Amino acid sequence: MAWFSLRRRRAATAALADHGGRAGELADLGAGLMALRLDGGEVAPPGTVVVVFDAAGQARRTAPGKVACAPGHTAFCFHPGPYTVDLIPFAAAPEWGLRLRFVVDAAHPHVAQQRFDLYLHAEVAPGASRLPLAGWSAAVQATLQDELAQGALELPPCTALVEWHAFRAGLNQLLYTRYGVTVDDCVPVDLGGQVDFAQVLQERAAQASAQLAATTPVADLHSMSALPPSAAPAAAPAGAPAATPAATPATAANAANAASGSDAAGLRRLFLELPVLTRDLRVLALPAGPAAFQQHQGLLQRLGMASLHVDTMPALAWAAPDQPLDAVNQARRAGATALAVTALDQCWSLLARLQRLPADERPALFDDADRLCANLETGLAQRRATHGQRQEPLL
Repeated sequence: MAWFSLRRRRAATAALADHGGRAGELADLGAGLMALRLDGGEVAPPGTVVVVFDAAGQARRTAPGKVACAPGHTAFCFHPGPYTVDLIPFAAAPEWGLRLRFVVDAAHPHVAQQRFDLYLHAEVAPGASRLPLAGWSAAVQATLQDELAQGALELPPCTALVEWHAFRAGLNQLLYTRYGVTVDDCVPVDLGGQVDFAQVLQERAAQASAQLAATTPVADLHSMSALPPSAAPAAAPAGAPAATPAATPATAANAANAASGSDAAGLRRLFLELPVLTRDLRVLALPAGPAAFQQHQGLLQRLGMASLHVDTMPALAWAAPDQPLDAVNQARRAGATALAVTALDQCWSLLARLQRLPADERPALFDDADRLCANLETGLAQRRATHGQRQEPLL
């Protein structure tokens, strides 16, 4: 009897600890957490917004309170803010930053799905149950650095007031279009006392080493499979230590699992976001004339075909219904999906720039749209292909 009593006490203690941790997460909404997944029956705290996604991906927002979530539905609770984060616009100058104050947009009555809701459903819901403010700010910082590197946004040194207003307007439109948030304030800030440049360099080197280590097993398997039988390593002499294999089955399985997870997340984003992106591009006003109309319609047709390719994309692990695909080509396919997702992110940036321009200046960016559509189509074509193009060794 004492043993059963001990088990009951331990179970009660564990349940209390879990409840306390959950209460801490709910209390952290609006501070360190932007959004949190809730189960049916849980209570959303006051001042938050509950978003419920059905099995078809349609979202509805409700007031805070007890969550009513049917089977197969997913519920998130987010706090609209305001939030304050520090961003580093230039990776080479981490001591200089931007202090950003933003809020999550309220529901727009003229759209079927809010942009922040789509972000939660497409990028957060597949693999996470919470959206920390630090993770969101890291994603926004990477987006900002990419925009500045490509020249889509301009932030020159000794910025004039007109240039600063143009940058502020571009940043606000980018974050509204890409993430569904509105910038309340953005000011330069000196981060010299908060950022250790030497530590930043060490972290970048560690990340590069981790990425290299993650791709090494697949590369080693590829090189070993390409060796002819006569090139197999000779047996080691008696008493010599056995050579460590380049890739064990466990590391190969880990690499395959990582490729499968990233590929599924990327295809999910493409499946959910491409139709919304196409819809937003379709409603853009253009100048009268056949040239702009034909360019616009051609762009929409290419995006529609890209959505069709995503809808009919073959499984990652199979070359044919009865032929499994090797790990090397699975990794290649996952890399092709990442290429398509990069083009998708750049298309969102292009949409933000198009929305800021007057109607008569929008056709000037159609050349960029053609390039991004070509990148998207290339990534999807490589993802669909069973094997990559053969590369002859350099002499």
